[in-house]
Order: sequence, then C-alpha cells, then structure tokens
Amino acid sequence: MSSIALSLPFAGCGISNSRKNELLKSDTDLSTVKNVFDLEKLSGEVMGKDALNYLNGGADDLRTVRANYDAYGKIQIRARRLIDVTTVSTKIELFGKTLDNPIILSPVGFQAFFHSDGEIGTAKAAEKKDHQMIVSSVSNFAIEDIASESKADLWFQLYPSTDREVTKLLLAKAEAAGCKICFLTVDTPVVGNRETHGTTLLEMIKSGELEMGNFKDILPEGMSFTDPSMTWDMVDWLRANTKMKIVLKGIVTSEDARMAKERGVDGIVVSNHGGRQLESNRATIDCLPEIVNEINGEFPVLIDGGIRRGTDVFKALALGATAVCIGRPFCWGLGALGQPGVELTLEILKAELIRDMQLAGTTSIDKITREFVTTK
Repeated sequence: MSSIALSLPFAGCGISNSRKNELLKSDTDLSTVKNVFDLEKLSGEVMGKDALNYLNGGADDLRTVRANYDAYGKIQIRARRLIDVTTVSTKIELFGKTLDNPIILSPVGFQAFFHSDGEIGTAKAAEKKDHQMIVSSVSNFAIEDIASESKADLWFQLYPSTDREVTKLLLAKAEAAGCKICFLTVDTPVVGNRETHGTTLLEMIKSGELEMGNFKDILPEGMSFTDPSMTWDMVDWLRANTKMKIVLKGIVTSEDARMAKERGVDGIVVSNHGGRQLESNRATIDCLPEIVNEINGEFPVLIDGGIRRGTDVFKALALGATAVCIGRPFCWGLGALGQPGVELTLEILKAELIRDMQLAGTTSIDKITREFVTTK
C-alpha cells in the first residue's frame, strides 16, 4: 500500500479487540440503553478508552466540541397545547427525494476502526431504518461495495485532495454507485490541532490492516487529503466534472453562505467538523440563524454538531434547518454493537423526535417553525 501524507484529516487510537469480543459475546441488557449517552458509555467499554477519546476528541481544548452540545441547552421550546397530535409525520423533501425523517447519517471516515461492520453495517442500518446516509471518501469499504451490500441509496462526501485526477476517479466511482449528491468538505485546508488523537489509526492504514476502500490501487505516493490552495473556483471545477448536485459542508457565516448562493450550489451544511478543526468556540446552532436568513429558502440548509436528543433535532428545525446530520451518536452505536447499535441509535432519536413533536404540538416537520423556540 502506498504511503500516506501525515496531513490526514483524522488520526486514531487503538481498539481493544479482546475486550470487544468479550462484551459482544456477553448478555448485554439493551433494555438499559435509554438514550445515545448510554450507547456512548457502552461503546467506550467495547472499544476502549483510546478509541473513544478519538471519536469524542477535537481541536485544542475541546471548547468547540462542548459548545456544539451546550448551545442546545440554551434554547427553550415554546410548546403549544390542545392540538390533535394522534398522527405525526416526520417526512421531508430534500434534493428532490422524499425522506422518512430529517435525521441523516454524517460522513464519518474509517468506521471499521470502531467495528468490523464498518460502513456496510451502517448503510444496512440506515436502509433498514429508512434514514439517509452520506458516505465519506475515506471510508474503509469502497462506495460501490457499500451500495452493493446494503442496497442503500447513498450520498457521497469529498475531501478536497490536491490531486484532481484522483478526485475525478472518486467522483466517477460515486456516480457509478448511484450517488446523486456530492458533499464537498470546505473546512480542511489544513488539519486541526487534535491533541487527543493517537497514531494507531494511521499505523493501521500504513500497514494495510485498515484499507482505504475508495483509494485502492489509485492512491499516489504521499498524497494529502487537504488542499490549502482550494478556492471558490472548486465549485466550478466540480460542476464541470460531475453530474452530482453540489453541497458545501463546513459553512459557518452568512458571508460564505452568500458566496455559495452566488456560485449556484445546491445546498450547504452548517458544520465546524464536530469541533475537530478550528477552535472557534462557536456552536453550529449559533451559526445557523444568520445563514438561514441569508439563504432565505433558495436551497436546503443542513446542520451537524452537538445533536444528541430529539429536542436538539426539533430546535435545529425550528431555527430553519432543512435536516440535521449526526456523527458521533451513530458511531457510538456502531462501536458498541455493530449494525444493530446503529439501528438502535436511529430508533432512539426518531422516537424522541416524534414524542417531542407531540409534546410541543406539531404534527409535521413543516409546522416546526421559529415561533416554537426562544433563547430568552
């Protein structure tokens, strides 16, 4: 396998395989799993401390990681009463597709590092529970294998490599696998300062123990997965080299939202990479209102970062998000139990969202409006 530049937008820590096998063979009482935090605890027991530190880690002092989560606690829900909530619909329309619910699985790389089921297990869970999944360009399994094994309708995330020929090959692979949407990550000109990350993942990649499925046989020597030279011209380049719709992942200001609108993109994801890049101290939910105001409904605005409860989903939708993306929660499920753990994560969050919609007096996603939340 070709060597890989140290500017990977990830690095990892070891998983205790013996401990994992021990727990997975034991009679784990899943009735004790009430929420995604219980899955986080269980995954830590299975994966080991180092792997959990990698998954939960971020840049510098983790202030942005915490801000993403804490900011939701400052938003209050203004519930309405005496509304018939016997029947609730979570369906949305997004990029020309009807989705069963607005909870999307974020692109997370190297999922086989958490569990051998990897991205195929996650895709199978997404398909079974009727959730949309975005596949990372640095997945362990190739996107064509994920699509074939799971039969899921997948979207694709692209890291902006400096090698445009390799990028063309990636885009072609994604299109051949049936992907209709390309999520270009725009917040990784360089790698953030991730002090809690170890080197085990990088070592496993170099040794070939973990494969980079999408790059098999096409990875140049010393290739980097960051591109400090990338500009807005990349949008035009993508448009000329793929038929997929273009969504920019990593927008956090109204100024860049305006630029995205002027470039004619199909959507944006309000994201700070889960707090793993710039230590901005600014939560994505705090970034959302100015971006929603700038876009003014011209195209979908998604958000990720800090979502752990159905109430968090509700608040993001009320502030104008078209849909939300989750990363760590489903990875906790994957790390704890493999595919069934991802399914359990999705079951928990959807059930919470439906219950919260009923308690707040909303019967469909379009009825979750700005009037339902306040920060006073």
